[in-house]
Amino acid sequence: MIRHTVVFRLKHSSGSEAEGRFLADARILAAIPGVGNFEQLRQVSPKNDYDFGFSMEFADQAAYSLYNDHPDHVAFVRDRWIPEVESFLEIDYVPLTAD
Repeated sequence: MIRHTVVFRLKHSSGSEAEGRFLADARILAAIPGVGNFEQLRQVSPKNDYDFGFSMEFADQAAYSLYNDHPDHVAFVRDRWIPEVESFLEIDYVPLTAD
């Protein structure tokens, strides 16, 4: 299992219509085959200046690769993410196993 996460700050004003549209339109990512447990999150820690997070899970690297190359993901990154996201941090996790 791979848990793909990203925290980010948008270029849009907080609470703006543009912010709401971006978050609503990002839900298209949940419909891509292989995406599980998709969540949109509001970041609340005062320890960083990100505002939102997305989290999703994939069964394996093959499912993650299919998502990454899927036309809907590629288009979202090109048309929405790159022009509208000011700053982000992406982290992908796999479960620790006992040695």
